[in-house]
Amino acid sequence: MNVKPDILVTGATGKTGRALVRELLREGWPVRALVRSEDERSDRLRSLGATIAVADLFDPGQLVAAMRGTRRAYFVPPMHPYMIQAANAFAVAARETGLETIVQMSQWTSNPSHPSVHTRQMWLVDNIFSMIPGVGHTILNPGYFADNILRLTDYATLLGVLPVLTGTSRSAPVSNEDIARVAARILISPESHVGKRYRPTGPMLLSGRDAAAIMGQVIGKRVIPLELPFWLFLKVARMQRVDPFHIHSLRDYLEDHRRGVFEFEGGVNDTVLEVTGTPAESFTTTVRRYASQPFARVTPANRLLALANFLRSPLHPGYDLERLARERDFPEPTTPVLSADSEVWRREHTRQNLQTAHAV
Repeated sequence: MNVKPDILVTGATGKTGRALVRELLREGWPVRALVRSEDERSDRLRSLGATIAVADLFDPGQLVAAMRGTRRAYFVPPMHPYMIQAANAFAVAARETGLETIVQMSQWTSNPSHPSVHTRQMWLVDNIFSMIPGVGHTILNPGYFADNILRLTDYATLLGVLPVLTGTSRSAPVSNEDIARVAARILISPESHVGKRYRPTGPMLLSGRDAAAIMGQVIGKRVIPLELPFWLFLKVARMQRVDPFHIHSLRDYLEDHRRGVFEFEGGVNDTVLEVTGTPAESFTTTVRRYASQPFARVTPANRLLALANFLRSPLHPGYDLERLARERDFPEPTTPVLSADSEVWRREHTRQNLQTAHAV
């Protein structure tokens, strides 16, 4: 009788991690969900059948204890200035515990000379994990996340606008659920995927204007795409208490988007279909799921709050990202290069070098 090995999922209460836990449990695989602390989110995962392991990603000893007894793992690098330390701690724990396979979430713009320190660290993690002795390694390089757009669904449902930060450039937004389905299939049968990179995308290139039009069709009213200047976005982010490091990383990521990095080599592929056997869901389907969530439901209280936040955002102080970089002493590349302009990035991300399901 073959016993299915436990699969460790980091970021288990996050967007792709949570979806992956559900997908693996549906497939009948034992899941150990790694969380930083227990709360109602971990309680929900436990109620689904996951085992909960509490550990700090920056603590090698805690990672070893959480990982021991598992054979396969999904690693999501935390959005943190010292993310590279967490990745190294995970690599050490993987070697010590005899982990067999890691499926690693990376970033499409992963680039050794990128202006964003987080994106440069992503490139380092891609390479560090590939060098762990005896551990199979598969990289997920998703296209643009649909969640990047749809976390603003409440603006559409409540105010009839969709803030757009990417100009007229396009991407093929992919859902968290489709990324999780790809990760699940690799973790269930990892042998043929070792050493490969996969770029799951949605089925269609969309601009911000296109996304607004689809959202309008779903919710049954016009949604106006609203070009949001970055200086105003800095105010909104600070008003909503978003970690400024996230915004610092996002700034150059958005510039890459505007430069067409997500349209590279057509921007759309069939990776989701070829790995899972089912096509990537449409953006319309993903919008419907977000529009049904409590934060986007049309209620007097939600509408009033959204309107109040919208009107007061220009008056709120914004983040000073240059000051943040000075205070935290972020390392800088000698010659920063966006991925859209990088020969190294283009060489590593062409279809023949970015191995996809065609190579399986």
